[in-house]
Amino acid sequence: MSASTDLVRQAVLFEPGDPPRSGRMVFLAADGAPDGGGMVEVAEDAGDGTVRIRRAPATRLPVGEAVAALARARHDAAAHPAARFWGAAAVLALQLVARGRILPGVTDGDHDAWRAGPFDAADLQRVRELAAAMPAAARAQPLPAPGGAPAPPPSAGGKDVPPPSPGGEGVLVPSPGGESVLLPDAERHVRAFLDAVADAMPRSPGAVRATGTSMFAAAKPVKAGRLRAWAGEVSSALDSGVRVSLRLEAGDPAVDDFRAVVQVHAQADPSLVVDAGALWRGQDPGLGGRARIDVTVALRRASHAWPALARLLDSAVPDELALSDGEVEELLAGAAERLAAAGVEVHWPRHLVRGLTARAVVGDRDRPSDLPSFLSGRHLTGFDWRLALGGERLTAAEMDALAESHRPVVRLRDQWVLVDPEVARKARQRDLKPLTGLEALGAALTGAVELDGEQVPVEPSAWLAELRDRLAEPLDIPAPDGLAATLRDYQLHGLRWLARMTSLGLGGCLADDMGLGKTITLIALHLHLRDHWAGEGGGGPTLVVCPASLLGNWEREITRFAPGVPVRRYHGAARTLPEEGFALTTYGTMRLDAARLAAHPWGLLVADEAQHVKNPASGTAKALREIPAAARVALTGTPVENNLSELWAILDWTTPGLLGPLARFRARWARPAESGDAEAAERLSRLVGPFLLRRRKSDPGIAPELPPKTETDRPVALTTEQAGLYEAVVREIMTQISEARGMARRGLIVKLLTGLKQICNHPAQYLHEAAPRLTGRSGKLELLDELVDTIVAEDGAVLVFTQYVAMARLLERHLAERGVTTQLLHGGTPVARREEMVRRFQDGRAPVFLLSLKAAGTGLNLTRADHVIHYDRWWNPAVEDQATDRAYRIGQTRPVQVHRLIAEGTIEDRIAQMLAAKRSLAEAVLASGEAALTELTDAELAALVELR
Repeated sequence: MSASTDLVRQAVLFEPGDPPRSGRMVFLAADGAPDGGGMVEVAEDAGDGTVRIRRAPATRLPVGEAVAALARARHDAAAHPAARFWGAAAVLALQLVARGRILPGVTDGDHDAWRAGPFDAADLQRVRELAAAMPAAARAQPLPAPGGAPAPPPSAGGKDVPPPSPGGEGVLVPSPGGESVLLPDAERHVRAFLDAVADAMPRSPGAVRATGTSMFAAAKPVKAGRLRAWAGEVSSALDSGVRVSLRLEAGDPAVDDFRAVVQVHAQADPSLVVDAGALWRGQDPGLGGRARIDVTVALRRASHAWPALARLLDSAVPDELALSDGEVEELLAGAAERLAAAGVEVHWPRHLVRGLTARAVVGDRDRPSDLPSFLSGRHLTGFDWRLALGGERLTAAEMDALAESHRPVVRLRDQWVLVDPEVARKARQRDLKPLTGLEALGAALTGAVELDGEQVPVEPSAWLAELRDRLAEPLDIPAPDGLAATLRDYQLHGLRWLARMTSLGLGGCLADDMGLGKTITLIALHLHLRDHWAGEGGGGPTLVVCPASLLGNWEREITRFAPGVPVRRYHGAARTLPEEGFALTTYGTMRLDAARLAAHPWGLLVADEAQHVKNPASGTAKALREIPAAARVALTGTPVENNLSELWAILDWTTPGLLGPLARFRARWARPAESGDAEAAERLSRLVGPFLLRRRKSDPGIAPELPPKTETDRPVALTTEQAGLYEAVVREIMTQISEARGMARRGLIVKLLTGLKQICNHPAQYLHEAAPRLTGRSGKLELLDELVDTIVAEDGAVLVFTQYVAMARLLERHLAERGVTTQLLHGGTPVARREEMVRRFQDGRAPVFLLSLKAAGTGLNLTRADHVIHYDRWWNPAVEDQATDRAYRIGQTRPVQVHRLIAEGTIEDRIAQMLAAKRSLAEAVLASGEAALTELTDAELAALVELR
């Protein structure tokens, strides 16, 4: 059992135990609530300066089980103040355990036990602060009162603070009857709680296996009376009342060697300090009789952090140590930090200056005369270490002097300066491997560069910083004169952003939501380049590569918005290339004619629906990379569908070299960001941000004229036939999966998931029936009939998406038999036929448009539809949204209703719950559909597909 959120809503008490780990947290029950751990006596304020005792129901939990809930209660505004207090104490206890601040001991009952300690001054201060802040409700459980002890008078000063008991165990407070009630002393109570946590945390079955004994490892109490003397010696040695530090001294650094003088400090009072030599001579400012032993033990522990201290242990008086230059360099190079972590501070001479820093600077002093050429990778730029003292840059002569010095101190600007060996190394090896223009720009954007496998902070030169800042400032240009349209504000911003990028010879990815007008923005960019960059490599023709279904749309949009601009389809049997204007081709044709297209001079190369080349190893992606152009622009509504490698594929095409090789990108950026490294994700955002413009319909001010969109999950029950088929398939294939391994198992899982989705659609689809009876066999089909009847009756229009062409054909036949006019578009539909079907639907001649999700989920403009039905789901939110955006896009004037049909109790239901519960997680985990589920265990898979 563990503490729940409800328990911390009431007061919480702590009951110490022997051994400490047997202590319990007592959670008081609300008035009238049943108790889970018996009754407890509680002292309450009687309102007249006394306390009264009442019995209350309570729930008792072992300290180890309650710690997590208490720690969470610290930030829970609804938690009781006593619960929040013990939460703060729990965090302190866990921090002590994590730092190894626990000591072995033997309890009064002869049990093995750990206790919290040793404490340093900061720990003691924290304990005292906690004790001073303890709410009355956190220690309201009376202790056994001392026999016959009268209530002492109020404490001096008239403060309302309970006085201590004669034995020091607690504080005595009066009760209405005149007798005294003993309550726990706050500081002793806090320490007992810290001991309870310290005793509970290290104990586990793994600890027992590792040590081979249950003593100090198992939770069950073990008698350890015979170890009392040993535990006392260990605790006395480790729970030292003193700590040591090292004070470095040197007269003239040019001639004198350094000395490390051992200083001794009182733990409880940092103001008490004495040199070890004086302590050995008998000068003790109140450190205690064990101080010398404690100093020796502390030095022995510290020698593990810095072995040079071991020489002190061979001296009769461990007072000071003569240091070589190499040992001083060790301290500068990290030994001082290790000693500090071990509790030994190192104090440097005040007359020696520290503050010598080295920073990596990228970019030559002079700005390149041709920025596009520089950013294309034809030229390199400097990358070197630059050193500064107190923020002022060293001259070349000073850096040479530093590089030639072989001592840990150097004379610079009339002062002695401590030199970290790493800084000295950078002074000797100032010149680093030059960077390409894009590597330098990437370093300026992220503020870091990878050097010898590590991320090193860098500072750009002045002109490189200016270039970085310019990327964030779109070119201030008007819409081109030849554009026969008025650009919306966000479209004009997109044009200006693209104009800025192309003016620098850079590419970019315009990743607006579907329907926001990426096409018209690119047409405007072509006109701008034609008018302003002719003769500079940007005025040549524009090649648009897109899916076959979009050729007609591009041609119509160009003719409409850029009248007079030549546009030619490079598709079909007779293919010729233009000298100006637009050339439109498909990905398939581009792949076949890559060499011919590469030989033609292009001013602008556009990849529409660029997710088609998200696999850089595909033939299509390789062919696209072969075609040179003055500027490259990718258009897509989903720059990342499955993983960040797809983003690399797009941006490495638009701006080659920006993200480096794919393997390095995955190691440096993708894996850390995808695994939750927020810092890596933020640096990647800074790097790709200038090259990726992403706007959504839901962004403020982007598309305020769009009507509302309502999305509804519509659950349907399986028919008896569907349920029987579903359970039979689960039973049969799960048996096969349990006996399969590797690729065979993955293939069976895909077969199972596909079969179940087809059964949920209609038994006839799964059974591959040639002439099936359709009515009365599918819950989805019955709901589809109801929706279609209502939509058609209201003079509406609907898009029906399914990922299966076979199911689409069954729906086409079924609706035709019911007298509903439909049309079906799938991957095999010719381009000309597609365009005719779009016109027919937009004209209102076919109210129901059946569409294959893969073939028709992008590119089409179908704003006649005011309803979208997803008959089955792709399990990828990005793909589903793209399909919906065929209707919900600029030009839509009516509210759009999205209906997602989901078979109740099936895998569809579970996937829908996951998508609804955490869409961002769904995009990361389920983006690749069935493939993401092939790695589930048999038990996880069975739970997912079980019919409920």
